[in-house]
Amino acid sequence: MLISPFSTPTPEFQLDPDAQIIIVSDAFAEQYQGGAELTTEALISKSPLPVQKVQSQKVTLELLKQGVTKYWIFGNFAALDFNLIPSIVANLSYSILEYDYKYCRYRSPEKHEYAEQKPCNCHNEQHGKMISAFYFGAKSLWWMSEKQKDFYHSLFPFLSEKSNTVLSSVFDDEFFVMTKLLRSKERPGPGPAGWIVLGSTSWIKGVSDAEQWCKDNNHDYEVVWGLPYDEVLEKLAAAEGFVYLPLGMDTCPRMVIEAKLLGCKLELNDDVQHKDEEWFATDNIEEIEEYLYGSRELFWRHIVTDIEYRAKVSGYTTTKDCINQTYPWRECISSLFSFCDEVVVVDGGSTDGTWEELQKWAEDEPKLKVAQVLRDWNHKRFAVFDGAQKAEARSRCTGDFCWQIDADEVVPEADGKKILGICKNWPRLAELVSLPVVEFWGSEDKVRVDVNPWKWRLSRNLPHITHGIPAHLRKYDIDENLYAAPGTDGCDYVHSETGENIPHASFYNEQAHNLRISALNGDEVALQKYQEWLQYCTNELPGVKHYSWFDLGRKIRTYRNYWQTHWESLYDIKQEDTVENNMFFDKPWSEVTDADIDVLSKRLANDTGGHVFHSKIDWTKPTPSIEITYEKKD
Repeated sequence: MLISPFSTPTPEFQLDPDAQIIIVSDAFAEQYQGGAELTTEALISKSPLPVQKVQSQKVTLELLKQGVTKYWIFGNFAALDFNLIPSIVANLSYSILEYDYKYCRYRSPEKHEYAEQKPCNCHNEQHGKMISAFYFGAKSLWWMSEKQKDFYHSLFPFLSEKSNTVLSSVFDDEFFVMTKLLRSKERPGPGPAGWIVLGSTSWIKGVSDAEQWCKDNNHDYEVVWGLPYDEVLEKLAAAEGFVYLPLGMDTCPRMVIEAKLLGCKLELNDDVQHKDEEWFATDNIEEIEEYLYGSRELFWRHIVTDIEYRAKVSGYTTTKDCINQTYPWRECISSLFSFCDEVVVVDGGSTDGTWEELQKWAEDEPKLKVAQVLRDWNHKRFAVFDGAQKAEARSRCTGDFCWQIDADEVVPEADGKKILGICKNWPRLAELVSLPVVEFWGSEDKVRVDVNPWKWRLSRNLPHITHGIPAHLRKYDIDENLYAAPGTDGCDYVHSETGENIPHASFYNEQAHNLRISALNGDEVALQKYQEWLQYCTNELPGVKHYSWFDLGRKIRTYRNYWQTHWESLYDIKQEDTVENNMFFDKPWSEVTDADIDVLSKRLANDTGGHVFHSKIDWTKPTPSIEITYEKKD
């Protein structure tokens, strides 16, 4: 999620740049000491990484952008703007701590039925579907009881595919010290307050039923409500028993656990969902404490593992006589080693020494995997082999993600870390991401404005993603040879079965596009703003330096000797060698000399900032250029 320089002003509430964990909740223990809040606080107290608390109502899109590289944990979030959930799912790494049943608008299907006099159907409605999608996007789901988890899975079976862990309620160090101290005191016999009933104004807590049970069994009792936490524990330590008979599912009520650890007899119903779990059903208090004490370490060990997860990245490219073409192919391949676990290079049958050098290099570099796949480059449809070679290289990649690069492109030295960051915080709804391309014109001092500053680049390594001509642009000649209609270079990302283009997520937006077009039309202010925007993007996002038009003389010679034939092969469009068809010179290519090319390349480098050679050059309206600077590797 790129923070655009066109964004709205920075909000007053901001994330701590040093915080690595962002915990979101409607309230925290300093505002309200409910069971969820105390569990959240107990977890925070043992976090091995810096934590920042954020109340749900303070979460905005701008705040999400600030925290895109952080790890988020969502507890109770009734006050969260649910319109933000798609952005959270698509862009953040996060976990969910589910304390109740938030798929239901009342957070309890029993409360729902009581309030509306009909069974809860939220799981089939927009609210429930939104929550289930939110949960499915999480790295891990944390539940309070087995029954709670199973109930969710019965409504949303796909959640069983996620990492699901029953955490139970969590307690801090002070609690364990206090309960041990209270247990060490002499326990009084049954007295006026022999049994404790949890007070509440909510019918679902079953206060009346609990009081009636005490009366039916001739137990003296005290209704406890609104007392300081320490005083509640002292009362439990002195009581004979605790009765709790909720009228709806209660996932893992803390007071039940506190009462058991403090020696109370318990009277519970089946709505106390954790009561029959193995860790709680024992009479061995030390075993229960050991289970509860270890839950914080279990939680953070799992979260840290998620944070430290590093995806495996495969880089891939193709070569063909790169030495003769004077491509920066060595620099291209070398630039991949800092972030790729493997670099796959498929050579198309080089005869200039490129293949032999690759083989020798692979002997000394364990990450480099090379192969030669020969094609008939004299075939009249040889141009389609470019996409086929890329598809072949991609098919040999074994990483979680694939980074595609051409032999005339180089990854800036500081961008490897950024690439790994994108893989770690991958937008979940995307399979393919477009990233910046800085296209040099004659030197690194001129960056082209007349071409799009993006290219399909980083993708998930899914079996249906390949390279080739999109299905709607595929043509066949009289000999059934594949070629393309204009609109593709033959190397698009396409679905291997349907041939459809793979959708891509991009940083390039309408506002930047409009700036670029205005700059090309002579707007100096737009040109400056476009330069600032692209500089910002290259600072924030990884990309490549593209050297295709760096050596203008080489590029023009390639047009003369190769590219015209390539496009004829790909598009089945035959062009005669005429003055009208030569967009570089006012004469046929057959009359163009190397001296002509040298003169033109110098003039292009000095007097223009780029040109798309679909038309003749208008020297009275030279194309503008910008400058981009690169930071050095950390």
